[in-house]
Amino acid sequence: MADFLLEIGTEEIPARMIDGAREELSRRVGELLTRERLADSPELEPFSTPRRIAVVVRGVSASQPDAEEHVTGPATKVAFKDGQPQPPAHAFAKKVALDISQLERVTTPKGEYLAAKVTKKGRPAAEILSEALPKELASLYWAKNMYWRPGKTSERFVRPVRWMVAMLDGQTVPVHLFGTQSGKQSQGHRILSSGEVTIANPAAYKEGLLSASVVADPMEREHRIRKALDAACRTIPGARWREDKELLETVVNLTEFPSVIIGSFDHSYLTLPEEVLVTVMRDHQKYFAVEDANGKLAPYFLAVLNTSGDPQGLIRHGNERVLRARFNDARFFWNTDQKHGLRERVNWLKNVTFQKDLGSYFDKTQRVQALASQLCEWICTPDPKAIRSGVVHKAALLAKTDLTTELVKEFTELQGIVGGLYARAQQLDPSLPEATRFAIADVIYDQYKPASMDDQVPRSIEGGVLSLADKADSIAGMFALGLIPSGSKDPFALRRQANGIVKIIAEHKLSLSLKDTFKAARDAYNGSDAESKFKSNNFEQDIESFFRERLEFYLRDVRGFAYDVVNAVLAAGADDVLDAVARAEAVTAVRDNPDFEFVAAAFKRINNILKQAREKKVRIADKFEFVGSLDEEGVDPEKMLAAKVPPLRERFTKAREDGDYTDALIQLSTLKEDIDRYFDEVMVMVEDETVRANRLALLTAMLGGFSTVADLSEIVTEKK
Repeated sequence: MADFLLEIGTEEIPARMIDGAREELSRRVGELLTRERLADSPELEPFSTPRRIAVVVRGVSASQPDAEEHVTGPATKVAFKDGQPQPPAHAFAKKVALDISQLERVTTPKGEYLAAKVTKKGRPAAEILSEALPKELASLYWAKNMYWRPGKTSERFVRPVRWMVAMLDGQTVPVHLFGTQSGKQSQGHRILSSGEVTIANPAAYKEGLLSASVVADPMEREHRIRKALDAACRTIPGARWREDKELLETVVNLTEFPSVIIGSFDHSYLTLPEEVLVTVMRDHQKYFAVEDANGKLAPYFLAVLNTSGDPQGLIRHGNERVLRARFNDARFFWNTDQKHGLRERVNWLKNVTFQKDLGSYFDKTQRVQALASQLCEWICTPDPKAIRSGVVHKAALLAKTDLTTELVKEFTELQGIVGGLYARAQQLDPSLPEATRFAIADVIYDQYKPASMDDQVPRSIEGGVLSLADKADSIAGMFALGLIPSGSKDPFALRRQANGIVKIIAEHKLSLSLKDTFKAARDAYNGSDAESKFKSNNFEQDIESFFRERLEFYLRDVRGFAYDVVNAVLAAGADDVLDAVARAEAVTAVRDNPDFEFVAAAFKRINNILKQAREKKVRIADKFEFVGSLDEEGVDPEKMLAAKVPPLRERFTKAREDGDYTDALIQLSTLKEDIDRYFDEVMVMVEDETVRANRLALLTAMLGGFSTVADLSEIVTEKK
């Protein structure tokens, strides 16, 4: 068995694109080797740096094994005439390199045919890889591609390709693509090496690059960076670097031979909010923040370099100078913004466009405020103290005003956060208690949460409602315009916002109807200029389908429910997120009960019977009379089942109304013995149309009456 190496060397690839491309390259090469019978279970080791993506594969055959194929030829009635071979027989024999006497005859549903067993000689691995790799490499997905060679037919790639390495053990695999011919020469670190480095064989790939100051394994680079960050912090008593997974992933993909320096800034900058300082360091300079033993921001920063170090301190001084200028800008913008309060800025939103067809942010503010008030009213219906409606109303009015501030214009990542900070720092209304003002500030601060399924929801229920209303307004407007996400295209991040809505409702336990919420969101546009641009589409159906997908994603991928549980629950309703979560929990709790498993299998059988009956247009009685509809000649198992269904349906309905779904499903499991006897002794599809229609009505009543918690026919069971 041989080792195979493939490396694509480029100009610097954007950090955010590297991880996905590395894994895709590894997957594609592994699938290619398996598909071509060059490896049964290849051992893949992917590598990447800013200038390369690569994979080393162990356990690759030098050539394909020979394969025996059964080839079918012409029909015998065509191949022979009066017992003599005709041209089709000779042509087939020549094709398979056999004498006509060696050909077989096989009988198929279409008649008798000539056939032959032929051995297909395996091709060398190098030949197959040379032929197949260009297509695989050209098919790699990149968020953005570019041309760098003249000519309309030139290939596109994320960045110009400068070299390729393709080796099977010590042999070069010839691959020509992107105007580059593969070889054994890779490239070392731009500064710390002399440039070209020859790879002896795939097994020596990591060590060969390391000798040229390139750490090819991203996990190893992360380990080095972590150790260097820890070591730098130990030079400051009590200091520690602030863990930041996303930033760490970024700097790993920005470096080939990382090292870390620690710098400082003046204590006076600590008077600015921590969020501003960290954003400047993290998002603009890619620095790690440093905190003291109490978790408060310290006047230091950590920078990850793509070089061996900074012995003379020149890089540190340069970074300190840049950071000082950025902090001065932030302080100037902060002080300038305080000259105008948030209330004064509300009217300024008329000059800030939300979306070209949906009007300004002032228009959006009015809609969100109205929708948020409606949501508060629904939440307060069972419990008037459940939410502070006044806090939501005031926060909704001021939520977008920070878009007019200089600080947000300079640091767009801080929108929402700046509004919350300014609301806390300014006197919004002299009549407001400080606690209320701080509550409003927190709601504004959290309005864009959650930014992802890994992010936290707003801290308060008031913040959750404002965030929900804001997201619902955006989704409703875009859907009404026909701007619905399709495939991988979602330019307005509507899926992310919908995921946020689902998570907010679930984690803040808001009993809200998605249908009612989006009807209210859509109605908020009535009479506006935007409404004239709306398309006459299936708004309600599109929203329902869209959120069913989002809820399915939340239940399956975030909450971890089994796929069949999710399918069963959503088949019974996907309008109430909180209710769907509760039903999924109940089904999960009882699904391992043997009696429940049996009933679930029976419901699958019932569903199939009714489906076939409808397909064949068999009459089903409108109603099954559970008491007195069967004469004395009725079958006992049918009588017993028919008698037990009505009281159980009442108990089931009550448990469903009380939200006690687990008890409802346990009660349903008590039908196990009756259903078992019914299907053993009763024939549903009998010849007598009246009896058949009545029995189908009983099954219909059972399926409909007991499927309000979950469609049990969707549950996967081992029972037949």
